[in-house]
Amino acid sequence: MLKSLSQRLLSIDALRALTMLAMIFVNDVSGVRNIPSWIEHVDASADGLGFADTVFPAFLFIVGLSIPLAIGRRISRGATFISTEKHIVIRSIALIVMGFFHVNLESYSSEAVLPRALWLLLITIAFFLVWLDYPDTVSSRNKYLLMGTGIVILLVMAALYKGGEPGQTHWMEPSWWGILGIIGWAYLISATLYLLVKGRLSALVLVLVVFLGINIATHAGWMRFSIPVLGDASSAALIMGGAVLTTLYSWLQERGKQPGIFIVIGVLAIAAGLLIRPYTDGISKIRATPSWVLICAGITTLLFILLIWLVDVKGKMSWFNAIRPAGTSTLTCYLIPYLVVAVSGLVHFQYPSALSEGWLGLLRSIAFAFLVIAIVGWMEKKKVRLKI
Repeated sequence: MLKSLSQRLLSIDALRALTMLAMIFVNDVSGVRNIPSWIEHVDASADGLGFADTVFPAFLFIVGLSIPLAIGRRISRGATFISTEKHIVIRSIALIVMGFFHVNLESYSSEAVLPRALWLLLITIAFFLVWLDYPDTVSSRNKYLLMGTGIVILLVMAALYKGGEPGQTHWMEPSWWGILGIIGWAYLISATLYLLVKGRLSALVLVLVVFLGINIATHAGWMRFSIPVLGDASSAALIMGGAVLTTLYSWLQERGKQPGIFIVIGVLAIAAGLLIRPYTDGISKIRATPSWVLICAGITTLLFILLIWLVDVKGKMSWFNAIRPAGTSTLTCYLIPYLVVAVSGLVHFQYPSALSEGWLGLLRSIAFAFLVIAIVGWMEKKKVRLKI
């Protein structure tokens, strides 16, 4: 099963591109006032689901969809278990480190040596220096010199960091690890388990059931303790759900069957999420409840089967050309807005009030998302992209 999953699915690239477009949009629109409430995140204590609440779980699910294909490609090239696991660990560390810096940005203190915007600009530049996909035209000496410079910048920024309120400052803390950190930890667990069970569908389904069981037990009040790293298993369940789906897709393809069952799986996941809603703390992204996990997994599954039909079967990938860089240089797309925020902060730029509320604000955020992707597309042509 490991070797059979080595072909790239363009439908996953399209799904990833759509999700990153949505992520850039919802991150930017969070600063827009007087917009329909269904677009935004629901409150932490609420039982409900906004559009913004569906984006991050979709991204986790897509990470899972990609695991069988990425590992399959490495195995087909002759990679060993140890080298593949090393690759998984290195990728995870990269995401965890970036997430660690980002989450500490939230509590950055006014008493710190550097202004917040400058600190953000420097760590983002450092991320690019460390994890840039350097072209062959760059010599090994220059490559490692630039990577080393990035590491030094991160160490200096960590040393200079102060967080918290004036008079009560503290150094960097993991907190909730940030978006990238959560992805990193969940990817490390899920990809390692996928490798250990050699991509066997039955074993992956069992692991998924265990993760969902932990998530349900935690929010139903049956588990009074937290599992280190795994936590309530919500993120790992979403990633493993994606891995199961891609593995099932390969299993069906080998037998000449169509993935129509994905529609059933998607509908059942949504129904299950609604069914357990009253018993497992409602629907909430912030609390990472089982209903949120299942409903969002179901929605993403239905979107995935639609894109399989549209892109892989009907060959309509060209429809997504405008946002394709978001599916192929996704991490770069995620980080570019941080550069924009940093530079805007340094020059004290603010949008006119008319572009910070209502429909004009929404249009601004949509335009910003497409602009970021266009910039990343230009960067791709110049061979400037991140790779972990």
